[in-house]
Amino acid sequence: MTAALPTVLFVDDEERILRSLRMLFRGRCEFLSTTSGQQAIEWVREKRVHVVVSDQRMPEISGVAVLREVARHSPSTMRVLLTGYADLEAVTSSVNDGEIFRFVEKPWDAQALVGIVDQAATIATREFETPRTARASTDIAARVLVLDEGGTIATQVRELLPTAITVRRTRSIDEALGVLADEEIAVMVVELTSATGDVASALKALKRIRPATLAIVVSPLRDSRVIISLINEGQIFRFLLQPPVKELLRRGLIAALERHAELSVATALQRRHAVEAAPAAQASLSGRLAQYWQRIRNSTLARGVRVG
Repeated sequence: MTAALPTVLFVDDEERILRSLRMLFRGRCEFLSTTSGQQAIEWVREKRVHVVVSDQRMPEISGVAVLREVARHSPSTMRVLLTGYADLEAVTSSVNDGEIFRFVEKPWDAQALVGIVDQAATIATREFETPRTARASTDIAARVLVLDEGGTIATQVRELLPTAITVRRTRSIDEALGVLADEEIAVMVVELTSATGDVASALKALKRIRPATLAIVVSPLRDSRVIISLINEGQIFRFLLQPPVKELLRRGLIAALERHAELSVATALQRRHAVEAAPAAQASLSGRLAQYWQRIRNSTLARGVRVG
């Protein structure tokens, strides 16, 4: 018996784009398309949709708003944002509100887009076949690791979280990786001051090994390209501009702790945090950090977690 094709919904206000996508995905999925974001939301409420691929810039409703509603009505549906204009607000909202799987820029690479949608559909199909259990409560023994050279963010995090949650502050990536090698960390809050270097690379590498560890990045960088790479290659949970708005940081922390508890109970959900392979030039950490990298891999394997 042939397995049913996954249902993929494409949303774009340009008919020519939808026609191109229909040709590209012919025979690969049950293809749905609409120029209306509101129609897309209604369809997701009415039927099982494995993947929604939405354009960002539409006249009635933004793609981020569409994906946010999709996540609310159908958490198992995978979400991809497709746009030709990578403005900062759209990129940050895509991760903070839409919790997207991938951010794809126009003009897209056909082979890459097919691969992303196929991967997302496979993940969603498995998830729909295994209904979610009730959301786990926040683990009172959870540990939060803050990488913060100045200490200001760590102070805020301690003030915002219950005293039962351990907050560890580190001043360097070396120190942070040492803690990760020895302890089970639920959430990392990372100050990112440079678009390149070991911190960004470590976040991406860590996600491939410990998908249940969620990262909140706080940064003064207003470069949408940096955030896109952190979404696609590091599946960061939230991105906040520095200095972070206190209420946004609080909400992010609580949501991350709840999600970590859920991922720890329902390990199959960790597939949703699969990441793109980093470019070859960024695929490994610097030599001085290699020992920490190996320790983290070994400690993860010792806990019985499959390393990606």
